Amino acid sequence: MTALGKLFRTTAFKISLAYLVISAIGSGLVLVSVGGNIKDVIDQQISQTIDADIVGLSEQYSQGGITTLVDIVERRTKVPGAGLYLVTTHAGEPIAGNVLALPAGVLDRPGVVETSYRVKGDTATTRRALARIFALSGGFRLLVGHDLAEGESLRPILARALLNSLISFTIVGTLGGLFLARRVLRRVDSINANARTIVAGDLTGRLPLAGTGDELDRLVENINAMLDRIAVLMTGLKEVSDNVAHDLKTPLTRLRSRAEQALQLGRTPEDYRGALEKVIEESDGLIRVFDALLMIARAEAGSGREGMVEFDAGLVASDVGELYEPAAEAAGVHFEGDIEPGLMVLGSRELIGQALANLVDNALKYGTAPGHAGGEPAITLSGRRRGGFVEIAVADRGPGIAADDRSRITDRFVRLENSRSRPGSGLGLSLVSAVARLHNGTLRIEDNEPGLRIVIVLPAAKGGPPPLLLPPPQVTETSAV
Repeated sequence: MTALGKLFRTTAFKISLAYLVISAIGSGLVLVSVGGNIKDVIDQQISQTIDADIVGLSEQYSQGGITTLVDIVERRTKVPGAGLYLVTTHAGEPIAGNVLALPAGVLDRPGVVETSYRVKGDTATTRRALARIFALSGGFRLLVGHDLAEGESLRPILARALLNSLISFTIVGTLGGLFLARRVLRRVDSINANARTIVAGDLTGRLPLAGTGDELDRLVENINAMLDRIAVLMTGLKEVSDNVAHDLKTPLTRLRSRAEQALQLGRTPEDYRGALEKVIEESDGLIRVFDALLMIARAEAGSGREGMVEFDAGLVASDVGELYEPAAEAAGVHFEGDIEPGLMVLGSRELIGQALANLVDNALKYGTAPGHAGGEPAITLSGRRRGGFVEIAVADRGPGIAADDRSRITDRFVRLENSRSRPGSGLGLSLVSAVARLHNGTLRIEDNEPGLRIVIVLPAAKGGPPPLLLPPPQVTETSAV
């Protein structure tokens, strides 16, 4: 396709052409309307002139009779550019005037009429005129008229104006459309060129902005934001793949080694049974890891939004507290619940419950380590309504997490140095962060002085109780959106 053909096929040129056609039609209608109005004005002025002329002539007739009227009409008809005059008897026989012939019946029509006529000295030409017939006393009739040739001359003038305007509109519109189309096509070609480099695999490339703030710039901004998100997801996918390969290699190797050891060293049914139990235990651990990964992937993909309902997150938190309180007491950890009633949110009851269970389980595993500062081990599960948000927090009095590490503990398979000796896969907080994002919430990681405090912040449901007059939560250390 040629460059000119590309210009003609652009949307900008088609829109310009459409505006050109609409403008031309509008201009034509305006000119036709103006022409009609001009004709009406001219006809009205002619009628007024005729009426004034008849009034004057009728007064002359009243004062001097038919002789005076004929004399005045004869004098007027000899003036260059005079109007139309005709005095007839009651039978229609002409007495004086410059009108030679009229169509039959015209002299009998009242008011102002438009009629054809012929003048003396030019019997071959039929003309058009506006005329009024006035009946005089004595049966005489007086016709006073005005030729319409002057008004008819406006028609070709208006037609030429319409044609010239259409030609001007066409030229200007075509040139303007080509200019706009060329500018738009240049920008689109630039966008296409950058898009081809991105399609070729360069995910660091971005579409260029013109800086005009128009619809193309807004579209490019959204596409660049989408590319940024895709780049983040691709980086996350690569990291997940690397982490899965690294973190699952050890349990799979251990699983194979135990099975191989059972084959080589097993002598009794008890040996084989013990080996199979260990294999099942390792398999269960791997299944839990894959279940957690699948749940995180579903949450980050937005799966479950269609099943969201309004529910009391405080009741869910209380149920989680009742579930883990016996385990905390058995571990010698003081467990305390401080949850307000009526913490209504819109979301998935199951996912919120799983996220809270992960937080309490992590607090039991890592927040009660021996040798911590701050007295006896303790875990607090609290829930509050703050402004238009619901905050559910799990706090412990363990060793806590260094500020430099808080920004990465929600990444998949991340396990800090002080937790590598304990069981786990490093996916618990990743799931909590994904669940918070799914519910349009945030995750705050704070220092409990001593210990760690992790807060899930969720938008309160509109149908919940009135909010407390407290400031909205300030996100400090966050791994959510």
